[in-house]
Amino acid sequence: MTTGPRGFTPAELKARRVGVLYGGLSSEREVSLRTGAAVSGALKGLGYDVVEIDVGKDLPARLIAEKVDVAWLALHGRFGEDGCIQGLLEAMFIPYTGSGVMASAVGMDKVYAKEIFVARGIPTPPYRAFDSAEGALAEADRLPFPFPVVVKPSREGSSVGVHICKTREEYTAAVQDASKHAGTLLVEQFIKGREVQGGVLDNEALGVIEVKAAREFYDYEAKYKAGSGTQYLFPAPLPPDLYARVNEVSLGAHKALGCSGGSRSDVIVTESGDVFLLEINTLPGMTASSLLPKIAAGRGIDFPALCERLLQGASLKA
Repeated sequence: MTTGPRGFTPAELKARRVGVLYGGLSSEREVSLRTGAAVSGALKGLGYDVVEIDVGKDLPARLIAEKVDVAWLALHGRFGEDGCIQGLLEAMFIPYTGSGVMASAVGMDKVYAKEIFVARGIPTPPYRAFDSAEGALAEADRLPFPFPVVVKPSREGSSVGVHICKTREEYTAAVQDASKHAGTLLVEQFIKGREVQGGVLDNEALGVIEVKAAREFYDYEAKYKAGSGTQYLFPAPLPPDLYARVNEVSLGAHKALGCSGGSRSDVIVTESGDVFLLEINTLPGMTASSLLPKIAAGRGIDFPALCERLLQGASLKA
């Protein structure tokens, strides 16, 4: 029989207190609030005993006061997706959804994640990392790839602080903006192609969805703003070999970092048929417009079932 956290069967899990941790302190707080509300509603509809906890500095006391047995992590960005909350829950012996401390920390930092992808032979765009805006600006004319380039902070999600730069002037402005956010500065070669996303659930590639943003790329507004004009095509209309390759790369990234539960990989497919992994999301969004739920739905897993499956996989990872 399948068991959940601490050896609970699915039936036993229904008798446990589930804390949906959401909100938090990152720049992605608003997205996390949406994820938390959606997940909480789905689990309550399935009969689970759910308490919603807006994560702040008093989280340990809240977890104890609310007698949380299992944590469903609906957090995004720093202090939620980067191993911090995962480490706290490990220390409190509270099983939780998603990846463990190490996979979360490495997955959140795009530079460290890229180093692992390169070591594992997973294709990713050429890049340079800089510790300061001054360093990035000083090297603008000596980058090992031509403009256009992509500038982004290494430790933010939801495309926060991401810029496509076609000129030196745009590069200067982008570096100054990205440096205000968390982490080092990452400068990548811009790869022109189709934006697709590969979903993974419990070490199985779920499938690939294509994103057609009405904007220049799939940025924060394209992801979350109502009426953005973004189109989603599932399954992605790719030739079978390319579809399989995106699945392979997404699953490879998931396994390379040692991820658990669900993940979603951002991938570019070029006109010549090359596949490039941009980054991996170890706690993918779970809102009405989020991509992992769309991929799962295309595979016959509706939103409540997806939330429940992730809950049943909750565990201590250390």
